[in-house]
Amino acid sequence: MVSPGKVSPGSNVSPLSDEQVGRLARTHRLVDPTHPLPTGRRTVNTVEVNGQNPRATARLLAGTAWVVRGRTKLKAWGLDHVPENGVFITAATHVTQFDVFIPMMSLFHQGRRPRYMAKAELSRWPVLGSWFRLVGMQPVERHKGEARAIEEESISILSSGRPLTVWPEGTVTRDPYRWPMSLKPGLGYIALEASRRLGYEIPLYCAVTWGAASINHFWPWPRKNVVMCFDCSLPYGDLLKDADSWGAQPPKGLIMELVNRVRQRMENIMAEIRGERPPEEGMWDYRTMSRVPRPELGIDVSLEALPDDGDPLR
Repeated sequence: MVSPGKVSPGSNVSPLSDEQVGRLARTHRLVDPTHPLPTGRRTVNTVEVNGQNPRATARLLAGTAWVVRGRTKLKAWGLDHVPENGVFITAATHVTQFDVFIPMMSLFHQGRRPRYMAKAELSRWPVLGSWFRLVGMQPVERHKGEARAIEEESISILSSGRPLTVWPEGTVTRDPYRWPMSLKPGLGYIALEASRRLGYEIPLYCAVTWGAASINHFWPWPRKNVVMCFDCSLPYGDLLKDADSWGAQPPKGLIMELVNRVRQRMENIMAEIRGERPPEEGMWDYRTMSRVPRPELGIDVSLEALPDDGDPLR
């Protein structure tokens, strides 16, 4: 089914300038994630790599990297935060379809093989759809009342020892200026319930990509600047303190607190990448297709409180 609302045209936003990328480079160590091990030597998770159709994955990675290099001047920072072992959750922005390929390629090149939840339409694309399924895609049938089944499948992936990547907006943002919009509550349920079942706070990272909205895919030259930040882990251990008394599922208030933290953190990082301030009127709400006040949070998720080049302040 087609999601409601229209995606705003790329002309609504300014391309990411060379000057802004230069300012980011003075603050962060930018690397090219279209090549293997972009941050330098590290331990590759060979169990995941060998267990996830390595030949098909290598072909998809090579093809994705070729397309991305041909259309963008991609840089990233924070990929040294990617754990070498163990489960973790990545929550990625969804400004364009490039926001699917760039985090996937970057994490694969860091030696990990997360499973990822993506809309089922991608799995039905000719040729590419088969590849997506081979390299770990879990198709999500939207608008069919199957949210709980999808959430349980995600928890099963984490419980099996595999990392998970999700795009919690559920579709390309409908914000007229392409800022992160309201998130689906499923991310909060998955992170909290999986952490309760495993007995520890599963690391949760935001992956924020900006710049691809300015690409003209019919004539993508000159190549556009695109920057991704793989953030430090977002703390939410305070929400797990009373997990033993939750009952059948995490309380809705805790779920919404977590997804609101993620959305606000995404917005903060995107503001840094863009060198712009987000709309003062508030965030874009998908249900009402309007701007609403940002919710108050239980902790400070600003860049000052949680530096995205260092460890989170807990």
